[in-house]
Amino acid sequence: MTHRSSGMTTTVMSRAVIAALALVGAAGGACAQDNFPAKPVRILATEAGGSADLYARIIARGLSSRWDRQVIVENRPSIIAIETLIHALPDGYSILCYASGLWIGPLLHQGTYDPIKDVTPISIATTAPNILVVNPAVAAKSVQELIALAKAKPGQFNYGSGGAGSGAHIASELLNYMAGINIVRVPFKGAGPATNAVVAGDVHMIFSTVGIVGPHMKAGRLRGLAVTTLKPSVLVPDLPTIASVLPGYESTQIQGIFGPAKQPPALTRRISQDIAAVLAQQEVKERFLAVSAEAVGSTPEELAQAMKSEMARLGKVFKAGGIKQE
Repeated sequence: MTHRSSGMTTTVMSRAVIAALALVGAAGGACAQDNFPAKPVRILATEAGGSADLYARIIARGLSSRWDRQVIVENRPSIIAIETLIHALPDGYSILCYASGLWIGPLLHQGTYDPIKDVTPISIATTAPNILVVNPAVAAKSVQELIALAKAKPGQFNYGSGGAGSGAHIASELLNYMAGINIVRVPFKGAGPATNAVVAGDVHMIFSTVGIVGPHMKAGRLRGLAVTTLKPSVLVPDLPTIASVLPGYESTQIQGIFGPAKQPPALTRRISQDIAAVLAQQEVKERFLAVSAEAVGSTPEELAQAMKSEMARLGKVFKAGGIKQE
């Protein structure tokens, strides 16, 4: 009887010790999050001079001021930036600023990571519309007229784009898919050469950013037809949306902020809220508008939903068009 009592006492004590240790661990985790950041934070971004690098530096400056800690931007080649994040500790001290290629790329080729399982969505940092522009010689002054021309002459109109999976490529193939037309792709080494080909009249149309095609539109070298956002954009308020003709059409360039997988939800939300606070500042909004982007600042759930929705939608487009990485 005494022996059994002793065994039961030992078991109860063991459970008590385990429970106490769990409480200590939880308290330690909460304390670490409460004190975040206790050291410099790094934002991983792609090559210096690119849009992700520029956006990351604007956000880093705002967070440094808000956190009273240094937030530095580390530039890495695209896939290395992603892999660096994936292998980082999920403690909030390594985050990534990356465009929608993070989750669209794996739809085009066998990748080394899973965009759903291997990262933690934190916030949509910015969005930017593409603009559908045509050479002035094209007899279309609206999306409706362009679609009508393409249906009347299937395969006789073409569009320029950079590599497979680029913004221009995706937006154009989505238009083909939703409108039931066949505007043929002419690939170029980048958005610049593709745009120049449209200006020269060698290619009929292109989807590109305000920063690239805006000056050509003002000079009359290109005609803007519509934007690719669901709602009109403050960047080009005079242009209608393609969605007004093809309901649901959207091909927006998103820059997101991500953490490693298994980053604690409370910490993720804290970082997300602080980023949203930075992006809500009028000065920051104006900086982004100056580089043709709109500051957003979303919840982690909103970024996760945007990723899943776009992967499902574009997966169908890529499959229908037989689109793969080149």
